[in-house]
Amino acid sequence: MISAEVLVDAFDRIRAAVHEAVEDLTPDQLAFRVDSRANSIGWLIWHLTRIQDDHIADVAHTDQVWTAQSWVDRFELPFDRLDTGFGHTPEEVAAVRVSSGELLTGYHDAVHEQTKQHVQRLTDDDLERIVDSSWDPPVSLGVRLVSVTADDLQHAGQAAFIRGIAQRTHAG
Repeated sequence: MISAEVLVDAFDRIRAAVHEAVEDLTPDQLAFRVDSRANSIGWLIWHLTRIQDDHIADVAHTDQVWTAQSWVDRFELPFDRLDTGFGHTPEEVAAVRVSSGELLTGYHDAVHEQTKQHVQRLTDDDLERIVDSSWDPPVSLGVRLVSVTADDLQHAGQAAFIRGIAQRTHAG
């Protein structure tokens, strides 16, 4: 397996985890928070997808799916059009209310497709390209992609955990 195939497999696993986390949940379950400072399933899935969209668009030199395919309008969130959720307050987390899991998975699937199209063309040499020199040491494309997959999997796991709680409580 070459590096690009490994990366595609990792992003495929993220997609599967996202679908499993939101499948058949109601809007109230998607908005469920363990307490007033916790993240909801809906926020976690939206945020991990926004970060993937933002970071992949940046390294691929493409438009974000969020704006290019009008997902920003479908979600109707009270934030700046390019907000990714990074640094959100508990009140902002609570403002992420989605009408269905299909909205979340639809957006994620569109981002996944753009990610896959970019990643499957990469060579091992491409992964050494510096994509962010504001860090010390500078961030290579390979490091950025690993960072995105790690963050996405962590948030998808958090969403799956909250799903279990939501299904066992009054929210379920």
